Amino acid sequence: MSALAPRILLGASLAAFASPALAQISCTAPQRPMLDIELLLGRGKGSDARWQAFLRDEVTPRFPDGLTVYDTTGQWRDPARKIVVREKSRVLRILVQESAPAREKVAAIADAYKKQFAQKSVGIVTRSACASF
Repeated sequence: MSALAPRILLGASLAAFASPALAQISCTAPQRPMLDIELLLGRGKGSDARWQAFLRDEVTPRFPDGLTVYDTTGQWRDPARKIVVREKSRVLRILVQESAPAREKVAAIADAYKKQFAQKSVGIVTRSACASF
């Protein structure tokens, strides 16, 4: 095996994991395969009124069928100041069928949140799930 072969194998392995498609899961009726998406949203100095307006104007039009919001406390390491920052936060949870438009809507919500609430980032967790409503 050449010295290049291990690098090629490593690259191919990483590319497989980087694929946006999630593994198909088998669900028992009445459940069906869905995406379970969580957005991790730092509150910063955002008021409850600003959050309600954001939910009404940015999130609900994109996902009118339903969602869940958890009030939480989070922390992250600020790379510029090299300190751990603790803040109130929210987790926005949405269950939807897998689709490119759903992923685009989530990205649009994250972008809008960063702008409106002066956040450096929004965490997004996506996993396969079986769900029914």
